[in-house]
Amino acid sequence: MSGKNQHVVRHDSGWAVKGAGNSKATSVHGTQARSIAQNQSSEMLIHGKNGQIREKNSYGNDPYPPKG
Repeated sequence: MSGKNQHVVRHDSGWAVKGAGNSKATSVHGTQARSIAQNQSSEMLIHGKNGQIREKNSYGNDPYPPKG
């Protein structure tokens, strides 16, 4: 992975995308945006309403691709 992990969290205006370690949102969207994680070839972690991670998606060079 070359980019920072991107965290998608609830925001007053929808969903905020924050880079790992950042205090401010990179962007705010009406839906759970994946484009930043895809552009940076990073991992996206989607947090539920309670703040816990509910889904992970990896975009980029995954060292352990699934078999199948």
